[in-house]
Amino acid sequence: MPPYLLLSLFLTRILVNAADTPAVEDYDVLEYVNPLIGSANGGNVFPGASLPYGMAKAVADTDSESNQGGFAFEGGSVTGFSSMHDSGTGGSPSLGNFPLFPYAKCAGDDVNGCVYPKNQRKTKYKPDSVQAHPGYFAIELASGVRVDMTTAHHTSLFRFQFPNDKSTSPLILLDLTDLSNSRQDNATISVDKKTGRMTGDARFSPSFGSGSYVLHFCADFKSSAAQRDSGIFVNSRASAGVHDLKISRSINGYPLPGGGFVRFQSAPDNTVLGRVGISFMSIEQACAHAESEIPTFDFNATRQIAVDKWTEKMRPIRVSRTNIDASVLSNFYSGIYRTMINPQNYTGENPLWQSSEPYFDSFYCLWDSFRSQIPFLTIFDPFLVMQMVRSLIDTQRHLGWLPDCRMSLCKGYTQGGSNADNVLADVYLKGLRGCIDWDAGYAAVKKDAEEEPYDWSSEGRGGLRSWKDLHYIPVEDFDYEGFGTMTRSISRTLEYSYNDFAISQMARAMNKTVDANRYEKRSRYWQNLFKKDQVSLWKGKNTGFTGFFQPKHLNGTWGVQDPLACSNIDHSGSACSLQNTAGETFESSIWEYQFFVPHDMQTLITLLGGPANFVTRLDYLHDQNITYIGNEPAFLTVFQYHYAGRPAKSTSRVRTYIPDYFSPTPAGLPGNDDSGAMGSFVAMAMMGLFPNPGQDVYLITVPFFESISIVSPLTGKTATLRTVNWAEFNTPNATGDAAGGHGFIQSATLDGKPYTRNWIGHDFFTEGRELVLVLGKEEGGWGTRLEDTPPSLEPESRVRFGDGAVGIWGSWW
Repeated sequence: MPPYLLLSLFLTRILVNAADTPAVEDYDVLEYVNPLIGSANGGNVFPGASLPYGMAKAVADTDSESNQGGFAFEGGSVTGFSSMHDSGTGGSPSLGNFPLFPYAKCAGDDVNGCVYPKNQRKTKYKPDSVQAHPGYFAIELASGVRVDMTTAHHTSLFRFQFPNDKSTSPLILLDLTDLSNSRQDNATISVDKKTGRMTGDARFSPSFGSGSYVLHFCADFKSSAAQRDSGIFVNSRASAGVHDLKISRSINGYPLPGGGFVRFQSAPDNTVLGRVGISFMSIEQACAHAESEIPTFDFNATRQIAVDKWTEKMRPIRVSRTNIDASVLSNFYSGIYRTMINPQNYTGENPLWQSSEPYFDSFYCLWDSFRSQIPFLTIFDPFLVMQMVRSLIDTQRHLGWLPDCRMSLCKGYTQGGSNADNVLADVYLKGLRGCIDWDAGYAAVKKDAEEEPYDWSSEGRGGLRSWKDLHYIPVEDFDYEGFGTMTRSISRTLEYSYNDFAISQMARAMNKTVDANRYEKRSRYWQNLFKKDQVSLWKGKNTGFTGFFQPKHLNGTWGVQDPLACSNIDHSGSACSLQNTAGETFESSIWEYQFFVPHDMQTLITLLGGPANFVTRLDYLHDQNITYIGNEPAFLTVFQYHYAGRPAKSTSRVRTYIPDYFSPTPAGLPGNDDSGAMGSFVAMAMMGLFPNPGQDVYLITVPFFESISIVSPLTGKTATLRTVNWAEFNTPNATGDAAGGHGFIQSATLDGKPYTRNWIGHDFFTEGRELVLVLGKEEGGWGTRLEDTPPSLEPESRVRFGDGAVGIWGSWW
């Protein structure tokens, strides 16, 4: 053992033994969860009541522009209270089907004195009245009606509390609409004259895909007051004499408003409970859900069950709260919470095919979630992830292709590569085997790599003939085998390369050597779009960097795209998404995509001029705000300093983004939460262990807590991450700032033995290992040697840092 390691180990043991590292105590994690984080500023987070991965998601819907999650905490008015939502998504507002809306009384005591159409009935709310907790949401309207809500898995329970006024005659309507007014020309409702039960269904369009879906509902109401009357409404007119309605027409392309209502006599407490069961299968199943899940309308008991389920899901992780502000804990645990809102468990609710396998929906989209959300859940909820993987494989079995994006039983649009490949490979490499047909899983990812679907805009990969023959995706490709948007040739080339690498790793682990070698070779195709003499200009001046990806035509000649186009500092109005006029990178720039080679980093470092030049270029990306941390391609760039032997810079970068860009406030996210992708970024970055997905690699940075304990649900073993000298650098001073910054890792031990790698494998979690990090004031030599950097595809081409046996600055020790 080198002398410096002996000294490091000796000092580490002294410090660890002397340190008064607080034990990680038990506490109620839910007190730190704030569901309102990301409910403003375009975060589009669903802040309402839900179970983990629940289908029923109850919240107040607003008319704000950022209402994709139903409620946006940025002014606006409430249009209703509905039971189906997604969270953090882009695109059009999602779901929000069959909203209820309350009136304390109708003008003139006439049912036609109430206003029924959504755009006319909307009502302001009292911002100070908004409350959100796991499994619970409450709000008071300007009309004085207070509404709180909770949920079971397929059923919502709303409690409407009306003003205590003898003239009150509460009316609650149910509207046959959704958030984006996507209802097609067929919807039905029946209102039972005696009980007030409302049943019906309607067909809607998804928010980011093709096709349509039918949803059924069953709504019951309970009050101490007697039912006064009930009926239906069409547009702005209502009748207590009609109890069945079928809407089969629209007005100028917009769905004709319609629905049902029930009205009650006045009562001393003026409280009405509304229970809404939902189902994609049938009205009968919606009613069965409601009756079995919330049989007695017991609001408090239903809420407590939700609290218990959330507590159980978040039980595996505890942190030391010593010298930690509550806002830090809120940021952390709220991020974890958001990872478990989507995807949604629709098992037993899939009318598209018969199967005994689980069915999950709201993969919205895997392009976002493969990077950190699914890897996070693989650690903390592995049994649920195994069900998700079974669902993905079963979807491929019946529809022909693994989904890349899926919502409301419909196919969503593919954004780049076939990213379910990354998910399956990541899960397989991390040892999750139980009950999964991995032969079928491998066949599914291999089909993605070999066969082009007719409509590759919503599944699989397009341009596979060019991929196999030219070894890149050309700009303006000639694709006569399928159809899709002929853009994004650079980002698709990079993503296909990574997809093939993921498949190669899965194949090698399954002893499919021929396939492994083949796909590994294809994973190097990204190099074919690297133009070594390409420069980048900003405001007419050379940025000083040479060598960038560029588009290439079918005939092998180069095309041109400004490396800064679609970057965070590009204000030209460039089309950067799925538009037909968009460029060759998706939702990001060539400047950012140049770092998306997660599997072959040492080759990339070589092409960019070696470790020092790579670090300088990565600094420029962040320092000049070229990257946008509110979009998923930016995630890994925060940590890629590890590959150049500068893990301390990754730690510094994390601390510039959290909490400056991620804070525990409604406007605390820099962009869409994307079904929990942003939440998982926050959680894993604050843990100090960030994944490189599709590989058994977690990059180590200084955590935000003195110690962390993580119980593996898979093995029951407890992994521990502890720091020494943490308080010296993280104790808040009089101004609330950390006294000495975050500190840097000087040395580490794993299970008591010296550990110099700047990354760690998944067995840290499953085997319950202990990682101890000794912190110091300055950037040290830990994790800087070549052999301490994470694995890369081609070890024979790795850059030598000095003589390969010392730190990046030469003979540091």
